[in-house]
Amino acid sequence: MEELGFSEGIWRFGSFVAIFALMVILEAFWPRRKRRHSRVRRWATNIGIMASSYLTVSLLTLVLANLLVPISALLAAIYAKQWGFGLFNWLDLPIWLEWMMAFLILDFVIWGQHWATHKIPILWRLHRVHHSDHDLDASSAIRFHPLEIVFSIFVKAAAVVILGAPAVLVVIFEGVVNGTALFNHANYKLPIWLDRIIRPVLVTPDMHRVHHSIEVGETNSNYGFALSIWDRLFNTYIDQPAAGHDKMIVGLKEYQGDGPQNFVWSIWFPFVNKKPKKIETQETENQ
Repeated sequence: MEELGFSEGIWRFGSFVAIFALMVILEAFWPRRKRRHSRVRRWATNIGIMASSYLTVSLLTLVLANLLVPISALLAAIYAKQWGFGLFNWLDLPIWLEWMMAFLILDFVIWGQHWATHKIPILWRLHRVHHSDHDLDASSAIRFHPLEIVFSIFVKAAAVVILGAPAVLVVIFEGVVNGTALFNHANYKLPIWLDRIIRPVLVTPDMHRVHHSIEVGETNSNYGFALSIWDRLFNTYIDQPAAGHDKMIVGLKEYQGDGPQNFVWSIWFPFVNKKPKKIETQETENQ
């Protein structure tokens, strides 16, 4: 959107590519865990899922454009400003306080949405596509089913309208959340001392990896994407996986077969009812 004096699309795409490239380099030189599958097939599937999400959102934008339905958080912020709607358009608060409150509230909304996708069955059907990945790396951060992306967009847009959050803050928030998602899904060895410094504020890779454990109790923890404070506040924080980071198994216990590495399987996964028998896999290092 050019209303801000720059292209939001270029900003988001440029920052995404830069952070993704940095994470890939760190993963290559300082890997945290051995890979179970080759990068080529997993990345093709995960990038394919991201591309299908982009196409879905683009088509939905075209359909809803004439109805003036904001299909992005930025559009929601612009519309709220034009209509004079939302908390921060009604209150006369200092800019710094408005921005700080908006960032914290939006991050809490993302945390709450993530929690809900684990607790509400129909949302879990969509979100389990993300959790079915057998490896965890930067590409996992883009592995979200198109329907979950659409749901997430409307949740954020509704929150932005209710708050009347400033458009520039919304762009910054989106960039931070996307960047931290790449950061905390990445498979690189963050020094323990640095993890201890960062973790009280931001979600680190070791913290988020617990969330991708096949153990249900660990999966239902550490919901944060950017800020780590909400999990501590709501008692959903687990410091380390019981099996340790090297031995823990990533993914869903019932879906340890080859399916999650396949694009068509992953897209169709939310509509599958039958639980297959668990297929044992051996952890191997692939290039």
